[in-house]
Amino acid sequence: MIKLINSPSIIKATGTKEKIIEEYFGRVNSHTNQISIAFMKSPEGWEEPGQCPEFDEYTVVLKGALKAKTKSTEFIIRDGQAIFVEKNEWIQYSSPFKGGAEYIAVCLPAFSPDTVHRDE
Repeated sequence: MIKLINSPSIIKATGTKEKIIEEYFGRVNSHTNQISIAFMKSPEGWEEPGQCPEFDEYTVVLKGALKAKTKSTEFIIRDGQAIFVEKNEWIQYSSPFKGGAEYIAVCLPAFSPDTVHRDE
């Protein structure tokens, strides 16, 4: 089977500022739960609650810089760099730097509000 994706679905994001999520593959746009692939645009000063998801997440920063905070350390992922976060690891993402960040996020299995387990 071959499936052409003509355009992404815009998904409402959680966080302190409005972040744009363009889902190409996932539960909303392609109706698949095996994988989600989305293009993210997070503005300068955006921060989301911490989470402990039931999925592996692969993130590739295309522009700007993204901060990923774990229980023990912080990573600054700059354009051209990537980070892998294994399922059941606590993580908090933000884009505190000038210009924000643009990045691709891939989740296996697909992202779901029921399996992300965000902090209260």
